[in-house]
Amino acid sequence: MSESNAAHGAHETNYVRIYGILLALFVISVLGPTLGIEAVTLITAFGLAVVKATMVAGYFMHLNVEKRYIWYILLAMLVFILVLFAGVAPDVMKSSGQNWRDASGFVPPTPPVHH
Repeated sequence: MSESNAAHGAHETNYVRIYGILLALFVISVLGPTLGIEAVTLITAFGLAVVKATMVAGYFMHLNVEKRYIWYILLAMLVFILVLFAGVAPDVMKSSGQNWRDASGFVPPTPPVHH
């Protein structure tokens, strides 16, 4: 076996290991909310999602072998997304106001008026 084949074999083993870790994290993220504890649900939903996304970007999108400035560009884009979300969230997530219309068609029942 040549040196490049040995390195290639180690590379495949690394992918299988990463796949196994991602699969285990997926199982934890599915089982976490079944406990009914809000903190565990948030950690398993968002915390593990960040870890899994970082692992996928690093290993499967090969960002771990890119130059460091690629990570900085990625982080800058995430900051821009957060700024955009923070800018529009107060208006989009608001459920009342003059121009607010419920597109689902749901009309809440009005309480009876007593005279």
